[in-house]
Amino acid sequence: MLASAALIAALAGCGSSTQNTPKLAGLPLVDGAHVVAQSIKCDKGANAFCGVELVVAAPGYGTSDRLLRSEHSHLRALGWSGVNADIGGERAFDSPGHKLHVVFATADSDLRGIDLGSIKRSRAIQLALSHQIFAHVPALSMMLVDGPG
Repeated sequence: MLASAALIAALAGCGSSTQNTPKLAGLPLVDGAHVVAQSIKCDKGANAFCGVELVVAAPGYGTSDRLLRSEHSHLRALGWSGVNADIGGERAFDSPGHKLHVVFATADSDLRGIDLGSIKRSRAIQLALSHQIFAHVPALSMMLVDGPG
């Protein structure tokens, strides 16, 4: 209940009505994967957007690398187009019709990028990624935003 209230409050702070937060239902995850943490991220800069930061765990995949490759294959099989990611270790895809854009990486790769200053994630997402690593649960960090289409 508290998490829902925080999510609503964060959505309300996303700025103008032209900024939408994408719906998680539009992001297909591999079987056995589930969202363990989410946070709204808004950028009011020149390319203003609101997106959803996610931590996705899937204990049945053995390693985060296997989970990453499986999610990559799953999206491709569903007609998502691979696009360039911002940093090494990340994967990025646009949905059919370019309505959604997702960037994802293994938990350890994302934490390394955070530590090096090449990416930023909310504190809640950083903690959730760390928790999954210490629990030895395969996990991905994902950022879902509306696409240009």
